Amino acid sequence: MDRLETELTARCDANLQALATHREEQLGLRADVREVGYLLRNVRGELESIRDESRHEPASRDCPVADERLDNKTLVGRSEWIGLPQVGTYLEARIDSGAQTSSLSATEITPFERDGEDWVRFKLGLNDEDTVVESMRDQWIEAPVERRVKIVQANGEASRPVIRQLVTLGPLRESVEFTLNDRTHLDYPVLLGRRFLMDITIVDVARRHIYARPEYASSSATEADDTTETPDAATSP
Repeated sequence: MDRLETELTARCDANLQALATHREEQLGLRADVREVGYLLRNVRGELESIRDESRHEPASRDCPVADERLDNKTLVGRSEWIGLPQVGTYLEARIDSGAQTSSLSATEITPFERDGEDWVRFKLGLNDEDTVVESMRDQWIEAPVERRVKIVQANGEASRPVIRQLVTLGPLRESVEFTLNDRTHLDYPVLLGRRFLMDITIVDVARRHIYARPEYASSSATEADDTTETPDAATSP
């Protein structure tokens, strides 16, 4: 009996302590609720004051702030006509901000040396449907090699020459580095990457052929079709 009485007394003391703690928590919560109610009343009062002031103020619309990062940049579409004045032809290029270096489709790439420097001789890698100045379709092109890049492929590493060519695109006229590789299995003979696009262009992927195709003296009048922007259509990347 003494042991049971002791246990019951201990349990009662614990319950009393828990009830006291619970009561303190309730009091604290009530105080918090009263404080929140007070803050809400103040917020409502301030909102009413703002509404009253807005009723008496003339309506105005702020002009959007111009983004200085867009100044002096040329808008280009997801694909554009480019000119290669040193080669003497135009080609259709895919605009790809995901690629770092631009690429030019080439076949029969043959390295050789000229005046102690590395050069390369090649032909444009084109399909029958690719649009080009016909006189350049099967012509040899020569250019000094700026450097070589290593490409990791499934069957091992490959080394590709990099050449520099003058490129025109609408109002742009830039010297661009191209890696030479066979792109005849792809949709575009030219890819323009980030090194060309950075700091001078903005890409609108919903548009293509924003600028007219450049013409050259050897171009025929029948090659003047599809020179301006065409309606958006589903194309392969």
